[in-house]
Order: sequence, then C-alpha cells, then structure tokens
Amino acid sequence: MIKAILTDIEGTITRISFVKDILFPYAAKHLADFVKASQDDPQVRVQLDAVRAEIAQPEASLDTVIDTLLGWIEADKKITPLKQLQGLIWQNGYQQGDFTGHIYPDAHAYLTAQHQAGTALYVYSSGSVKAQQLLFAHSDYGDIRALFSDYFDTRVGAKQQSESYHNIVQSLPFEAADVLFLSDVVAELDAAKAAGLQTLQLWRDDQPKSTHHAFITSFEHI
Repeated sequence: MIKAILTDIEGTITRISFVKDILFPYAAKHLADFVKASQDDPQVRVQLDAVRAEIAQPEASLDTVIDTLLGWIEADKKITPLKQLQGLIWQNGYQQGDFTGHIYPDAHAYLTAQHQAGTALYVYSSGSVKAQQLLFAHSDYGDIRALFSDYFDTRVGAKQQSESYHNIVQSLPFEAADVLFLSDVVAELDAAKAAGLQTLQLWRDDQPKSTHHAFITSFEHI
C-alpha cells in the first residue's frame, strides 16, 4: 500500500525547460554581481569556501570562484555549493516577480488530491531545498508548500545512488516498500528501486523511456 510519495521536480512535476531556459540562465546572468555584492554575507561566504574546498584551492580568488561556478552551470554540475548559491539568486528573482515556478496542471491536481487523501508527500531534487521551497512558494498556483511534509536535496546523496534513498527512508515514518518514487530519469528510478521503494516514471519531454518501471505520460492516467 502506498502511504507516501517522494517526487522529483524537474521533468516530473515541472517542465525541464523551466529550469534550463529560465532558472539556469537567470542564475548565470546574475551570479557574478550577486557574489561580489554578497561575499561577506555569512551564508554566502560558507558556500564560497565550499567551492574553494571542492577545487582544492583554499586561497582561490573571488574571480576564480566565480569562473568555477559559471563553468559548473555551463556543464550542468550537481554540486551542492552551486545549488545553494543558485537558490539565493533565484530567491531575488521570485520575490521581484521576474518569473513564477512552473507546475504541470496534472501534477498540481494529483498532488493536491493525494494530500487531501492523507498521503504524505515529500520532495527529492538535485536543486537545493531552498530552491525547491522557493519554486513552490512562488508557483503558478501560488504558495503550495503546505502540500509537502519535507524536502531533500543532494545533501542526502546523489540521486542515482541507492544509498541516498536509504538515507531518505530512514528519516521517514514509513517502510521503503510503502513509498512511491516519481521521476522522469531511469537511473534515479533504478536507484530508488534498489533501495526498496516503489517506482513510477513520468515520461515527459522525450526522456528515455524505461523498460522495467511502470510509466505514465500524465498524472491523469493514474
């Protein structure tokens, strides 16, 4: 019996192009100015030092850190300090009304119905928890954060590693077999299944279709 749902965001409940065509370019455009203006902010300074640690250059200049971050954005790297900084930049964009968080209509309807039915909903995305909450706070449907019980990002581990899903389940009041994981990425579904979760692929945006996971093209088909 499904008692909880753990959902990916990008490509599952929001279109991939929203992140790639709206959020990533916005962060890239504003990153240098943001870092220079906010480098003394404690929460920003921690992330800049984390970048220096990641590249094993503890004395790296601010320009080197900025160039590294922009390179990671270009290469679509899922590195935690980058995700944390992107979240801070996106916060400004959301608050200024530069964009709203895209949510598929069928996804919103499904998640709302599941929440009302008492199913616990959780989020697991490569984007930081801060970025996740910003998207849901400023979504096309207004603030929908109340739908979700908790949020997880790469601090629990990479999304294509089964240990990450073990870590998530250990923090939930459910057994792995009672949790349904939703994603558009086959490798993530494989990792979740190896950890004992049930799986369902959302086949959107021409992602590779799974041959060994159940799949749907819309939540209307459940």
